[in-house]
Amino acid sequence: MALDVLVRVDADGAYANVTLPAALARTGLDERDRAFATELVYGVTRRRRALDWALDAFLQTPPPPRVRAALRLGAHQIIELGTPAYAAVSATVAAAPRSHRGLVNAVLRRVAEAGTPDWPDDATRLSYPDWIVETLVSDLGRDPAMGVLESMNTPAPVHRREDGYVQDLSSQMVVDAIDVQAGDLVADVCAAPGGKATALAALGARVVACDSHLGRIGLLKANRASLDADQMHVLAADGRQPPLRPGSFDAVLVDAPCSGLGTLRRRPDARWRIEPSSIARLAELQTGLLDAAVDLVRPGGQLVYSVCTLTATETLQVAANVTEDGGLESLPPPSELWVPHGDGALLLPGADHDGMALFRWRRA
Repeated sequence: MALDVLVRVDADGAYANVTLPAALARTGLDERDRAFATELVYGVTRRRRALDWALDAFLQTPPPPRVRAALRLGAHQIIELGTPAYAAVSATVAAAPRSHRGLVNAVLRRVAEAGTPDWPDDATRLSYPDWIVETLVSDLGRDPAMGVLESMNTPAPVHRREDGYVQDLSSQMVVDAIDVQAGDLVADVCAAPGGKATALAALGARVVACDSHLGRIGLLKANRASLDADQMHVLAADGRQPPLRPGSFDAVLVDAPCSGLGTLRRRPDARWRIEPSSIARLAELQTGLLDAAVDLVRPGGQLVYSVCTLTATETLQVAANVTEDGGLESLPPPSELWVPHGDGALLLPGADHDGMALFRWRRA
């Protein structure tokens, strides 16, 4: 099953976090085997570059996609999971295409005999595209960047709120950082799928949850219904041109679309999909959303900007446009867990949470 999913992700461009749950739902695997299959798919997808480097030393020509996926499966078990070589090789050979089982057997045995690879550089060792490593080292400094990259190669923990909604702790901490009282009027201008909007509604706020993608509006409605978030009102609207009355909201949240470089362990294939050119394009979108949101905040109200990325372009540079507004005062980091970052703060990926950037302002 893991091999089938990997072929769909690698060769067909499917999303691992969509394809894997659907495949698991069609099986009768017990909980232990489901966890193992998940580790195989997510682990191989994260470690793709490193595994290929270890395998290519023993390959004369590139193998077909399904054979490549089988080789990665076996190498991941041997190199990363510490599975006994005989078990990893035997199981992988049995799952490989019959016509290439001899090749898979020979290459995996050579990988096992070679031991721990002598990686040529950090990007290969950590299994990221060069540009992601270079960007984070440049923006965060070498040691923090290495820590972030290492952390995002570990499995993502699952956190459930008291109402049962699955939401990473970093997103929950963003909600905690918004000064909301019961009865306050709050706009969440990029709300889908609704995690932060439903949490704000649970605090007693009246929430206008906007999103510009009609397909994602359905997710907002479904979460509103399942969580009985009657205080949340769903609106299909472009956050850059919100059809909302200026100066009427106690708090405005811009949880903007971003490169997601703080959540790469939760989306294992994202590191291979994101293009360097997308950073500037996303920053332009984020700036437009934030510029429009400024006008919605009432005197004394709060504006909050959050993105689950760590690039300076999508954080410091975007926030600088708001900081120049004389009517807004920057607020300090909400707790010691947040690292000061310009006029805002960063939450670096850790053992129990993803990465996040947070900026908060109060209108005079």
